Amino acid sequence: MRVLIVDDHPIVASGCRALMADDPDIVILEAPSAETGLETFLAERPDVCVLDINLPGVSGFELARRILARDAGARIIVFSMNDDPIFAARAIDSGAKGYVSKSGDPADLVKAIRAVAGGGVFLPPALAQGIAFARATSAEGRLAKLTPREIEILRLLGSGKSLSEIAWMINASYKTIANTSSIMRQKLGIRTSSELVRFAIESKLA
Repeated sequence: MRVLIVDDHPIVASGCRALMADDPDIVILEAPSAETGLETFLAERPDVCVLDINLPGVSGFELARRILARDAGARIIVFSMNDDPIFAARAIDSGAKGYVSKSGDPADLVKAIRAVAGGGVFLPPALAQGIAFARATSAEGRLAKLTPREIEILRLLGSGKSLSEIAWMINASYKTIANTSSIMRQKLGIRTSSELVRFAIESKLA
């Protein structure tokens, strides 16, 4: 089984290799960015993709969308420092088959890879409960009002990207990004673009 790890921190890839060193059936492939991750996926067609959210350039959410656009059957796990159930829910909504927190039990990643490779899904029990609760109370969560695509644009705004830069990065028109920003402000009850950027930073998206 071939597993693609897309993460820009070498220590994470090394940790994944060490974690699965005792399993000769698993071959680890590595990519440090969304761009090289997509290239590696298309060239190697791994059985499972493990994607970090905070990648250079576009996020793991956007990379998942691009991979699934090329191969609807791709099996994706999001592996992130963020253990907020909202992010796990967004990963699932983006087409991921699993979500594992880097701060959780390391064995969860191995379990997730095995489950997803076998055609199943995986969420640690605590995260699964958190998602159920978050969705049940989604009216109270401002981020829960946004689509995965909107969250990606919000993250890029919070990291200092301009609307034109975001349009180029996610292959959309400037008008589409501007309209999406306006829609997000309406959903979140935010009046100005600067307040939208501040919200992204305060929400730790950037």
